Amino acid sequence: MADNARAKRLADLIREVVAQKLQRGIKDPRLGSHVTITDTRVTGDLREATVFYTVYGDEEERNAASAGLESAKGILRSEVGKAAGVKFTPTLTFVMDALPDTARNIEDLLDRARQSDEKVREASAGAAYAGEADPYRKPGEDETEPETGTEAGTEAGTGTGTGADETDDTAK
Repeated sequence: MADNARAKRLADLIREVVAQKLQRGIKDPRLGSHVTITDTRVTGDLREATVFYTVYGDEEERNAASAGLESAKGILRSEVGKAAGVKFTPTLTFVMDALPDTARNIEDLLDRARQSDEKVREASAGAAYAGEADPYRKPGEDETEPETGTEAGTEAGTGTGTGADETDDTAK
């Protein structure tokens, strides 16, 4: 079992080698300059590597890039083996990175929230308070609360009444 630092270094090396080879070495038109390698992860035993990528374009270009990466997998793995110098070259698995879709989804949700806030702001522009502007009492105001027949707070939570917690010292 390799340590995490070695796996991280190998993952970084794989990301760089694959990106350089896609940019300069592979002549597949499906893998033009719109494929970006975003991340690479290697298992602890250094046998398998997952390469995450994004494609700038529509769904058709994404499918074409996926097919192009699958066809170039052998060439890319041999280049990684040359550069890494490890006993066993990891197998490469290409996975479409969901980060751009997630970011687009979050942006759409934020835009919807902004529009909703704007509608609320417009609706409340000429509105007045239902009661007073400040509904809370302030110390020193003339209004007093009417007294009830029981003492407030004796048995209802202040602990000043006769409860089960109090003991009689003479019974001991």
